[in-house]
Amino acid sequence: MIRQLNNGPKIQMEKEMVTKMIKLYCRKKHHNDQELCKDCQNLKTYAVMRLSLCRFGEEKSACSNCSVHCYKPKYRIKMKSVMRYCGPWMLLYHPVYSVKHLLNKPKKKT
Repeated sequence: MIRQLNNGPKIQMEKEMVTKMIKLYCRKKHHNDQELCKDCQNLKTYAVMRLSLCRFGEEKSACSNCSVHCYKPKYRIKMKSVMRYCGPWMLLYHPVYSVKHLLNKPKKKT
């Protein structure tokens, strides 16, 4: 059974956000201004692929709040370090994406 790729607006926004975070990380940590280094390019490709195949599709929450962790451990560790480093920087460089990401928390059940 082949799963259909997710290309809805919410997934597209997540892909853009992940791409911006990885580019910012690579620029700040690896000092690459023009293009991504090989490791960061691999991480971006993997992250975009995982988003395209996400089982939750447009109902997806932030990955940190997800009940299913679909990243391989190696990539999950790398993505955690990217997000941990870029979180504060995203507020400065991409405030709209930051606010949208913060609002993408699951609703608390009462």
